[in-house]
Amino acid sequence: MFLYEFEGRRPQVHPEAFVAPTATLIGDVRVEKGASVWYGAVLRADICTIIVREGSNIQDNSVVHGGPDVVVDIGPNATVAHACVFHGDAMGEKALLGNGSTVLDHATIGAGSLVAAGAVVTPGTAIPEGVLAAGAPAQTKRPIEGTSAHVWVETNAVYYAELAERHRKGVTAVEG
Repeated sequence: MFLYEFEGRRPQVHPEAFVAPTATLIGDVRVEKGASVWYGAVLRADICTIIVREGSNIQDNSVVHGGPDVVVDIGPNATVAHACVFHGDAMGEKALLGNGSTVLDHATIGAGSLVAAGAVVTPGTAIPEGVLAAGAPAQTKRPIEGTSAHVWVETNAVYYAELAERHRKGVTAVEG
C-alpha cells in the first residue's frame, strides 16, 4: 500500500483492516477494523478527513475525496463498488454504491440504500434510507425491502470482509 503524509496528517490503518498493495491513502484517512481498500483505489484526504468505518469496503479503482474541511464518512459495512467516484459527505450503514457511480459534493446515501451502477448523485442530494436510486441524475425509484437489491445490500459487506481476510493473508508479489 502507498501511504502518504500531507501537511502533518497521515493515514491510520487498523491492523485488522486490508489495504491492497496498490491502494493509495493520502493525508487524514482512517481505515477501521475489518474494513478493506482494494487494488488501485485512491483515498485522498488532503483537505478533508476520510473515515472508512468497520466492515466497509472501497473496491478496485475507486476514488474517495471531499471538499475543504468535510468529514467523508463511509458508514459501517458500506460498499463503494468498482470504479466509483465518491466526493460526497456520507454513506450510511450497509449503503451500497454500484459500479461506476459518481457521488458529488455534499451528497449523502442513506443506510441500507443501493445506488445503481452508473448513477450520478448530484451535489447536495440526500438519498433516503432503504431505497434503490438510479439514473443521471439519480432519483429514488422504490424501497428495496424484499427485492434482490436488498439481498446485495445485506450480503455484500460480509462477502468482502471474508474476501479481504483471504487477500490479507494470501497475496504475495510475484517477480515478473
